[in-house]
Amino acid sequence: MKSDVAVTCLLRLGGIFTGLSSHTKFATGYSDNWGFCCKMSPIVDGNGNGKHNESSSSIFEIGESDLSRLLERPKAVNIERKRSFDERSISELSISSPPRQFYKNSENSSRVFDNFGSIHSPGRSGVSTPRSFYCMETHPIVAEAWEALQRSIVHFREQPVGTLAALDNSTEELNYDQVFVRDFVPSALAFLMNGEPEIVKNFLLKTLRLQSWEKKVDNFTLGAGVMPASFKVLHDPVRNNETIIADFGECAIGRVAPVDSGFWWIILLRAYTKSTGDNTLAEMPEFQRGIKLILALCLSEGYDTFPTLLCADGCSMIDRRMGVYGYPIEIQALFFMALRCALNLLKNDEEGKDFSDRVVKRLHALSYHMRSYFWLDIKQLNDIYRYKTEEYSHTAVNKFNVMPDSLPDWVFDFMPTRGGYFIGNVSPARMDFRWFCLGNCVAILSSLATPEQASAIMDLIESRWDELVGEMPLKICYPSMETHEWRIVTGCDPKNTSWSYHNGGSWPVLLWLLTAACIKSGRPQLARRAIELVEARLSKDHWPEYYDGKLGRYMGKQARKYQTWSIAGYLVAKMMLEDPSHLGMISLEEDKQMKPHIKRSASWMC
Repeated sequence: MKSDVAVTCLLRLGGIFTGLSSHTKFATGYSDNWGFCCKMSPIVDGNGNGKHNESSSSIFEIGESDLSRLLERPKAVNIERKRSFDERSISELSISSPPRQFYKNSENSSRVFDNFGSIHSPGRSGVSTPRSFYCMETHPIVAEAWEALQRSIVHFREQPVGTLAALDNSTEELNYDQVFVRDFVPSALAFLMNGEPEIVKNFLLKTLRLQSWEKKVDNFTLGAGVMPASFKVLHDPVRNNETIIADFGECAIGRVAPVDSGFWWIILLRAYTKSTGDNTLAEMPEFQRGIKLILALCLSEGYDTFPTLLCADGCSMIDRRMGVYGYPIEIQALFFMALRCALNLLKNDEEGKDFSDRVVKRLHALSYHMRSYFWLDIKQLNDIYRYKTEEYSHTAVNKFNVMPDSLPDWVFDFMPTRGGYFIGNVSPARMDFRWFCLGNCVAILSSLATPEQASAIMDLIESRWDELVGEMPLKICYPSMETHEWRIVTGCDPKNTSWSYHNGGSWPVLLWLLTAACIKSGRPQLARRAIELVEARLSKDHWPEYYDGKLGRYMGKQARKYQTWSIAGYLVAKMMLEDPSHLGMISLEEDKQMKPHIKRSASWMC
């Protein structure tokens, strides 16, 4: 009987997902309209009052009194559920078999249930046992993954506030013993999908408080809206007190402030709201102010003539020098998605309307720019190959004065007849033709990619499976830089050698993004294929951070084991594939109003 149900589910998935690119209103019922070593550091005393302390560490001590009101559980919200046919089909499919706990098939289930506390706090973690509705048998390593995720939970004054970057006791901690904003996102999604929003709410509150204080790096003040890259909870056993310390880039490698943290924070706030049906958190004045501070930073007008966001190397997931300075695809896709999420979260008051108008204008310009100039398929590649240079006036075809001789040889063999992708960067006289996984997947989830472009990206992944997926999903970028190019671009970075780390390494965390993009594009079979590869090795290798080699065959030479986002990325991918309605918290529908004229992809011309 179980096998019959599984077969039935697989057959129905193939038909249901074909319409997902234009229908992503899922079960929530909502519709989308679209290290610490710095001086002069702010401190929050026990009463929540801000002050500055000239000391050797930057400490943010958050008092309980001013947050007690915020930490109340969300009020129940009555939601009128109006679901489309696709949504009903997916929801009915998700509950076609009785509910079962993830640990049910584990031989060590009793041990997992008993070992429920975090290493940072005695007793229970405050996050309950995993559960899910699904049609297929759960893989044995799911229970192990949940147990490892529970162990990574960080507590602040007996409240869960995040997860550590890694729990590898065999190597030096460095900053892996901190809670990173970008790293926590897959953990947060796993908890939300499991019906446990408390830790996500606490995380959003703590990072919001950290945003509001003055940040200085070598006596230079950062913008008021900058979110921290990470924070750490320190316990003083003498005073029996806990403090939070944050890193805004003053201790980061290269001393670069994170541009993506604020975007991930807005995206996660929207996911929390979508998952819980609770709008009260996002509507609070503190959260509205936090959103507006981030928007004010990235919507400010200056000398730039492009709607894209100018960024330095090291400001995103690729946090080392990798030649992604300028307008990297990862930041532009996250920027687009955060803007669309902000439209959903901003209140309809006078100030909110003003920001909404600015966001809408930027979205129109950004979508046109990205879809026109960052998009590459075989037709566009041939056009660039035949570019004339030194063109002047509004009629210029080669608007960025790109020299055809700068096209790398590999791109002609890499580009399939059917398929396309958003290239890594576009700026004056420069096109970075490398494939970057995160940016392209987020482009699909945010609907920056049109349905046709999303389908073309999936065509590319399928046709170039060995290069982009290999034996361990998933290449962070392709191809790697080697020899002289590697020395010049990375500054001889020994961690980013060829086919390692950020330079063509394989990152299991990207599995959840690929799975979400596959489901939205109607290609769940690709996600299932990638998950099977992960299940064959990831647990045996102790959940490493990344893999090396052209096929991802070797564990990364400096990879941490028990990397939390590798664990959480697998769980999110697994739960999302088994219950596709989860996609609604991280996916946005296509905005029908943003339809500029776009050149057709070869994938849908054939």
